[in-house]
Amino acid sequence: MKKAIAVTGGTKGIGRAIINLFADKGFDIITCSRSKADLEGLKAEIMVKNPGVVLEGVEADLSGKEGVDVFVQFARTHAAELKILVNNTGMFLPGQIHTEEEGVFEQMLATNVGSAYHITRGLIHHIINNKGHIFNMCSTASITPYINGGSYCIAKYALLGMSKVLREEMKDQGVRVTAILPGATMTTSWAETDLPEERFMRPEDVAHAIWGAYAMSDRTVVEEIVMRPQLGDI
Repeated sequence: MKKAIAVTGGTKGIGRAIINLFADKGFDIITCSRSKADLEGLKAEIMVKNPGVVLEGVEADLSGKEGVDVFVQFARTHAAELKILVNNTGMFLPGQIHTEEEGVFEQMLATNVGSAYHITRGLIHHIINNKGHIFNMCSTASITPYINGGSYCIAKYALLGMSKVLREEMKDQGVRVTAILPGATMTTSWAETDLPEERFMRPEDVAHAIWGAYAMSDRTVVEEIVMRPQLGDI
């Protein structure tokens, strides 16, 4: 039976790079996006490169519980093959705690932590049955307070904490839990920057880090991977 990987927010940036790499490795794909057109574009790309791979995607906004439930129910239809879950969905709104607009805190927590929490709970029994691997896309903002990070930093700190707790819970279940902490990566979040592209990490490098952690024997878990641009974070 072919293995499957579920990647939230899979049509852009790091998520798309992960999907392309794991499709190359022969995994079937389960993903989601707020855009149906983006899902169709990704599916067409994968079909051309890897015609034997099945990509199933659903339109869902993971900033709210309703969208999370849509994705969980969708992913459960493929749960028999589900080996890896990558909680990749996230968003960034700049600001400082004392000046942020009302509601930013709740939005950051719901998108960056709440989606990972509820999706993990919704799929955890299938991951346990398959002795799978969970990756949470944290950030260097999970360990470094940024002045303009505000609620984003709070949410990413929380996601790293969730990863640590989940790892302890899953040790005896044979499930590995890895937190990925990437620094500045060339994605659409940096589309308006004046900095040269070479100043940023490539999304593909994050994807390869995930593959490397997964490919190790089940006797070893890579607990955290901190990644930064060679010249330092931005």
